[in-house]
Amino acid sequence: MRTDPEGHGPVRFGPPLPDDGLPVLPELAGVLAAAASRAGPEPVGGGPALLDAARGYGERRGLPAAPGRTALAPGAPALLTALTAALDGDVLVPRPCAAWWAPYARLLGRPVFHVPTPAESGGVPDPYALLETVRRMRAEGRDPRLLVLSVADDPTATVAPPELLHETLEAAAGEGLHLISDETWRDTLHDPHGTVLLSPAEMLPDRVTVVTDLAGSLLPPGWPAAVARFPAGEEGGALHARVLDVLTALDARVAAPVAAAAGYALSEPEPVTARVAAAVRVHARVAAAAHRAVVAAGALARPPQCGRHLYVDLSPLAPALAAHGVGDAQELEDLLTGRLGMPAAGGHRFGDDLDTPRVRLCTAPLLGDTPEERAECLETDEPEELPRVRRALNQVTSVLDDLRDDARRWESSR
Repeated sequence: MRTDPEGHGPVRFGPPLPDDGLPVLPELAGVLAAAASRAGPEPVGGGPALLDAARGYGERRGLPAAPGRTALAPGAPALLTALTAALDGDVLVPRPCAAWWAPYARLLGRPVFHVPTPAESGGVPDPYALLETVRRMRAEGRDPRLLVLSVADDPTATVAPPELLHETLEAAAGEGLHLISDETWRDTLHDPHGTVLLSPAEMLPDRVTVVTDLAGSLLPPGWPAAVARFPAGEEGGALHARVLDVLTALDARVAAPVAAAAGYALSEPEPVTARVAAAVRVHARVAAAAHRAVVAAGALARPPQCGRHLYVDLSPLAPALAAHGVGDAQELEDLLTGRLGMPAAGGHRFGDDLDTPRVRLCTAPLLGDTPEERAECLETDEPEELPRVRRALNQVTSVLDDLRDDARRWESSR
């Protein structure tokens, strides 16, 4: 996972979206296989059937889209690149944020400005920090125009409360910012009845473009497809047209077989909704177990509320880390990836300070090594108690407990 900076220019690509680690839904695979003989390309932005399915998906979530206000592309990165190219000005993102947000702005020569998030959640900047960052940028001659945020967040696996979202959107609107709401993880709430999730597009319908990567809950990551829902009104129509221009220039089309699978998934037949619910349950229970192990070892982590990952701060174990030669997040990434036998992406990949020892851990590697083992997780109410999952969780516990014990020995020797 370490990247060599030499010869790579200003763009740094981070870890991919967390995989769900589960076998492909048979019905979904069947739809893709049946469309494999399609030789014709899918239109840029999506064909009529795919667009209809995408609009229906949004309407069921209280986000109806006017005709000509929806587009699809081969993955959310393509959409974010097109949106950033279509919108002038500088880009603001929360700290931390999804690893793939910043590189695309830098690729276009746009500097990215990170705004701190509050203690209770990630994904949505603190409103006062946002106002101060915008003020400072303008004083330096910058032109802040675009804010990317995520209510259901990668990497922190938290869901921003509505009151925070409202204050941040009020601040952003007052400063004339356009918002891109990454809603990739909105369908992966661990407690959907106990967690309130509001889309920024419900609060600011004329200033928010919603982007949803279907790899969050509906499609395997290897079948790239994502949806953008543009605001109504003249400004939204112009933005939609400019984004289609960029996608056309890039020839960024959803592959025809993937388009068929995406249309099927977006229409949400019973096999798809049942699989989504089962996958969310598996990852929620395994993430909760991993969170208990992390906290018991003395590390810090917000309880995961969505997705299939958790964000861990090992600052309390800093003495032990220093004894192991770990002085920054890259060295922590190297240490834990080796000891855990699974990816442990350092917080610097998500815009956090390199000096802060944070990592994102994903739950998919904990589910088993074979498709059969992982499929069994879908068939039990307590996947965290399956022997291979328990062994993987014990490995996490053992590695962190060793670091905790090393920290205690270091402190007692002072």
